[in-house]
This record gives sequence, C-alpha cells and structure tokens, in this order.
Amino acid sequence: MFVLAVRSVRQRPGRFLATLLASFLGAAVIMTFHSMHDTAGQDGVDPVSSGTLGLAAGVVGGYGTLLVFFAVASTLTVTVRQRTGELELLHCSGATPGQLRRMVVGEAVAVALAGAVLAIGPAMLGGRALLTVFQDSGQVARSVEYSFGPVALVSGVTVTLLSSAGAAFLALRRVGRAGTRRPGARRFLACAALFAGSVGVCSTFALSSTSEALMAPPAYGAILLSVGFALLSPRLLRGLLDALPLNSASGWLAVRNLHERAGRLAGILMSLILFTAVSTATLTMQAVESDAVAASGLVKSVDAKNLETLNLTVVGIVAVFVCVMLVNSLYAATSYRSREFGQQRLAGATPGQVLAVVGTEGVILTVTGVFFGTVAALAGTVPFTVVRTDAVLPDRFPGIWLAMVAVSAAATTGTTLWTARRVLRTPAVAAVGSAAQAA
Repeated sequence: MFVLAVRSVRQRPGRFLATLLASFLGAAVIMTFHSMHDTAGQDGVDPVSSGTLGLAAGVVGGYGTLLVFFAVASTLTVTVRQRTGELELLHCSGATPGQLRRMVVGEAVAVALAGAVLAIGPAMLGGRALLTVFQDSGQVARSVEYSFGPVALVSGVTVTLLSSAGAAFLALRRVGRAGTRRPGARRFLACAALFAGSVGVCSTFALSSTSEALMAPPAYGAILLSVGFALLSPRLLRGLLDALPLNSASGWLAVRNLHERAGRLAGILMSLILFTAVSTATLTMQAVESDAVAASGLVKSVDAKNLETLNLTVVGIVAVFVCVMLVNSLYAATSYRSREFGQQRLAGATPGQVLAVVGTEGVILTVTGVFFGTVAALAGTVPFTVVRTDAVLPDRFPGIWLAMVAVSAAATTGTTLWTARRVLRTPAVAAVGSAAQAA
C-alpha cells in the first residue's frame, strides 16, 4: 500500500501541496531549534551559553512538535473529506478499511519525508541566524560555533513523520465519525481547560510584582482559556449566528451556510481563537515587562533576555503556523464548494452576489474568532498588568490587538475571497457537472 500511496502522490501532487508546506515548515522549525542542542553539546561551551541554547531548543522545539501535528491534521482532514467518494469507490472495488488506512497514512508519510528533506537547508541557515541573535544579545558567548548534527536531523525527521502519520490516522477517524456526534468528551475537555485557565489567571494575584514567575500563570491561563473556547467553537459560532440581525439576502444565506457547516469550521475557529489569544497576551505582557524594567533603571538579566527571546519566538512560530493552517484549510474548504457555487449561479445568483456571501461568511468567522480570543487574552493580560504596574490595561494593548486582528482578517477573508474568485472562473454548468462526476 505504501507503493500505491507514493504513486498517488506522484499522479496528483497538487492535492498534497498544503500538507507538504505544513510538513516543510514544521520540520524546518524543529530542526532549527534542535540544532541548538548540537551546538550546546560541543566541547568548550560555557554553562550559561549551554543553558540558553538548551532552553530555546526544549521550549520552542516542543511548541513546534505540537504545531506541526495540528497543522498537518487540519490540512489532511479537509483533504480526506474531499476524497470520500474516491475512498468509497476503492472500498467497493475490494480494498479493506485497513488497506485504505495504510494508503492514506502512507501518503502523509511520503509527503512529510519530502518536506523534511527540503527543510534541511533552510533549517541550517535558520539555526545560524538564531545563534547570531543570541550572541548579539549577549545570551551566548561569541566563541560558540554553530553545529547542525544528529540531534537536529533525527528529531526533525522523526517528529515530522510521526506527527504526519498520527495526523492522517486522526483525520480518517474524524471523517469516519462525521455523522455521529460525541459532544460529551469535547464539552468535558473544554470545561476542564476553562476551569484550569481561570485558576491560573486568578493565581496571578498571589504573586509579588517582582516575582520571576509572574508571567507564567496569566500566560498559561490565557492559553488554557483560549483552548476551552476553541473546543466550544461550533456551539459559540451557532450562538452568535442566532443573535446576528442580518436581513440582507447575502447575510441570511451566509448565516444559513455557517449554521450547516459549523462543525466543519471548528478547525478554522480554533486557529483564529488561539492565534488572537496567544499572540496578543504574550506580546502585551512582554511589552509591559520590558517597560517596567526600563522604568526601574535595571539591566535585564540573561534569564530575562532568554524569556523575552522565547516569548517573541513562540509568537512568531504560532503566527506562521496559524496562517498556514488558516490559508490551507480555507483554500481547501472553499475549493470544495465549486458545486455549491455553480448551483447558486444556475439558480440566478451573479458572481458578485456569491462573493458577497463568501465575504460575509469570512467576516463572521473573523469576528467570532477574534472576540473569544480577545476575551482570553484580556483575562491573562489584565491581572498581570495590575500586579506588575498597578494599571488595568496597558497602553500597548490597542496597537498590538489591532495588528493581530489585521493579520487574522487578512488571512481569513483574503484567502476565502481569493479562492472563491478562482472557483467562480469555471462555468456554472461545468462546475456542477465535474463535481457530480467526482462524487
């Protein structure tokens, strides 16, 4: 079945470009930061430099592992859903469920291997640039030389392959269970995340303003709250849709479409909520901390510089991966609606009216994700600011929030409209006919 999987990838490479991009970025991030382990393991590296390099590799490498799994899983879920007819045809031709599972997993592994190999060169360049940043900030000694060794290579390839295989298996299970609902487990996890996040946020007030661990409780609390909101995103979206006073034809049709597809849009909303919460909360709290240190006239310690570097790096990685997940998922989901768009045009809708509906859907998704992400971000930012500076809301918050909203809106609405315009170039009759043949 692995040979069949490789042949399938060769015959239709365009289908796997999104997965290849996610695997490439994931492997590049993992190998870039895990090369710091190789660099720190050389002879003659001082303990301070070794600790800085090891901390960066451990923290960001762990985030990279989670992000590559979710990025590949989000793209594979949409791809597998679009191939339901093809997989059913193979099943009717004699293929067993186990064989189909091995084929899909084999495709994911083959694409992931290609992405990991392509990422080696950029990872080496990124590792050198990262070491230079640490040296310029005084966190690592100038005498330390860069090394890209077995830890970076083995960890990058292994994590990417295992994450892709697990994501493919998970995507098959999710598509196979699309008709059955099991809200109990998701609701329990969401409530647990919301409770743990609330406890973390409230524990901020138990720390002093000079505590080195002051940023940890509100930061993790904001992340857990955003995870809780993300798990409840389909229910939150439906609740918001019921309250929207949209009386226009495009608004009514957009609300109806989103109601029917709320479950399938969970991955997109999760990305929006997590991105808004994590990036806004982390960047704002780091700005508050930097301003407080500057106002006190103190010089940042190596540990403080390490924390600042890690915060900014994690936000950058999260931003890149979330944008990739959003673009890939939205592109695949919108392309899959060619038959729907064709039927609307045959019923009398103009291309402009179809685009208006798609644009309204994108705006509603963006507003929903940004709103609950902002709630989670404020829940962490406000307690940290109160304890650290006695203020309630930092001056930097509006600017950072607007920048994050702009990125979210551009990724969501821009990708949806651009993809819809491409789909609408196909004549309506041809779109309906080709979609019917594919089904």
